[in-house]
Amino acid sequence: MDFMRLLKSFEEFLYEIASWIVFYPITMWRTLRHPSQMMRYADAELLDNEADQYTDTLSPPLFLLVTLLIAHGIELSFSRQDSSVALSFLSTDANLLMFRAISYSIFPLLMALKLLHKSKTPIDRKTLRPPFYSQCYVAAPFALGIGIATILMRTGTDIPRLAGLTVILLALAWYLTIETRWFRADLGISTIRAALAVVVTVCEATAVVILCGVFVVYGMPGKTG
Repeated sequence: MDFMRLLKSFEEFLYEIASWIVFYPITMWRTLRHPSQMMRYADAELLDNEADQYTDTLSPPLFLLVTLLIAHGIELSFSRQDSSVALSFLSTDANLLMFRAISYSIFPLLMALKLLHKSKTPIDRKTLRPPFYSQCYVAAPFALGIGIATILMRTGTDIPRLAGLTVILLALAWYLTIETRWFRADLGISTIRAALAVVVTVCEATAVVILCGVFVVYGMPGKTG
């Protein structure tokens, strides 16, 4: 009986993983083509029963995580971590991926907190979930763009580095534009005020990620001989 239950669980797990092959590109395409609609969709789906949520897409946090897995896989196919990081906590792929997942979740988290704060909505687990989920959808393409750009800029030749810089600028411009439109519509404020709030939040998130990275690389003991 226990074996059959285990087999059933494995069957469901295998189906879930296989379904990502179908629903991941659908989710990415919809997010790139209609980002604001996908963010509204993320909010609306949370009102459904749990079994009926995100039946035709990946859930926002899962979408972000799978995107980071793909970016990490692309990186592994081209290069390894720098030797300066090799002795740190980030020396293993699992730790590096976990750090990236936490780092890129900071962007949707701070965006969600800023939206709640400016709308004067009390912050708790229930109110934070909808804006965080909606923010995860647009954070995923942004993370993928930064990941690909980083790989290009580490190749050591001029043309890929220039291409990497271009990708970073395009990803950042796309992210800032989408977030500015979202803040303007969600909060009912001017474009200038929305853009300022978004830029400040991105800078805050970037600073937090950098501080976390410095602590992880230099503040935690690495493996020794």
